[in-house]
Order: sequence, then C-alpha cells, then structure tokens
Amino acid sequence: MNRQSLCERLGQTGIILVGPKYPENIGASARIASNFGIGELVVVSDDHFDEERMLKMATHKAAHLIREMRACRTTAEAAAPFHCIVGTTARQGRHRPEDQTPREVMTEIAPLVAGNRIGLMFGPESTGLSNEDLDLCQFASTIPTAGFSSINLAQAVAIHCYELYTAVHPHPFAAVPRSEFANSFDLEGMYEHIEAALGKITFLHDTNRIYWMRNIRQFLGRVQLKKKEASMIRGICRKLLWHGRQVPDLPADQDRAGEKTVR
Repeated sequence: MNRQSLCERLGQTGIILVGPKYPENIGASARIASNFGIGELVVVSDDHFDEERMLKMATHKAAHLIREMRACRTTAEAAAPFHCIVGTTARQGRHRPEDQTPREVMTEIAPLVAGNRIGLMFGPESTGLSNEDLDLCQFASTIPTAGFSSINLAQAVAIHCYELYTAVHPHPFAAVPRSEFANSFDLEGMYEHIEAALGKITFLHDTNRIYWMRNIRQFLGRVQLKKKEASMIRGICRKLLWHGRQVPDLPADQDRAGEKTVR
C-alpha cells in the first residue's frame, strides 16, 4: 500500500487530549498527528487555549487540525463518534483494563482501521486518565520505560501514532469489508440500559455498582460488539425494565420470604 492510501485510512483516526494544560502540547500533538496522517484532534477542556501558541508548535502543515479542532466539555462527548478507543496510562490497578505496550495494542487494532473510527486518548500531563475516562476505552496502552514512567504528552502521542502507522502498513485493506462496530455513543447507551436493568433486579446496589459495571464494561469491551448487537442488548434490557414496571415491588419482608422459598 502506498503512503497516500495509508494516510487516507488513518484519516478516520483521532487524537483525544483530555484536560491538557499547555497550548504548546496541543500544537505539538497536532503536528505529530499530521506527520502520520491522522485526521482529527479533539480536546476535552473548559479552558480556552491560545491559538497562536498552538499554531506555533503545530506549524503550517498541521494548522488545519488546530483550526478544525473539536472542543468538548466531557470525555464521553469526545469519545462518542469512535468505534474503538485506546486509553494511554502509566498507572496500573485492578480496576483498570489490562494494559499492553503500544506495539501490542496497535497490532491488535490495525485490522479495524478500515471502516472504523479509532481514537487514541491521552490524559492530563500531571495525572493521566482517570478510571472514568478509561471506562470509555476498549484497550489500555502503557509505554514501557526504564523506571521513570513520566513521559511528555507530545512524546506519548508520537510513540502511539508511530506504532499505529507501522502496524497498519502491512494490512491488505482492500480485502477487509466495512464493519459495523458500535461506537462509543452506542455503547454508552447500552451500558446505561444494562445498569438500569441490573439495578431493577437488585443485582446492583450502591455499594457494588461501580465495581460490577466496570467489570461488565471491560468484558464487553473485549468482545467488540457490533451496532446491531449493542441494540439487541438494549432491547433485552428495555424488556426487563418493562416487565419490572408491571410487577409491583414487594415489601422487604415478603421479598426475603420469597427468597427463602426459592432456596
């Protein structure tokens, strides 16, 4: 595949910067995105960044990404159009998705580039992505380092863009049919229905809601649901909720007596 065709495929990919501090980092990220043919820049922030300082780092080659930059108030809004999102993180924890190196992640998602919108999400320079941000991601990527894990935002963007570019190059996109994966907007609507249905049947409580929903997100995120599959799950949940509204809630003592009878 020639360089022009490759760049056309990567044009559907976007860089999502959550809470960046410095306009220079936004500009540098735009320049890197342009280097590798990535066609969109999204910034999640309430701040208004100095365009001149961003353009200085972006240079004229990436000026269009700065001028067409999509500004969002929430990470969910930024993620909504993307079918597959890679969250970058240096932190680990049992509530976070299983992390891989950028090379491993990009090799895995390279076949999805044809016909899907891929998002590469980066957190604030000081703290990185939160658990709530990573809930929106299907993959987590950690750059391996020799002990000192703090990497400049633009450097992290460069490493991930390069790995995606090189992973995509060998794939015969002409033979890959356009897929119908659910995007983040579809998935978030599905998760809302799942949470409501599981709450109605008392599987979820205030004490375990975050834990179980995070596990459900990680499980279904690995499945890579298609739009019609996400819609089917929503339909099942709507039916469960409808039936729940037809049956009045039992008083707590009767409910416990019923549980004893079933057991």
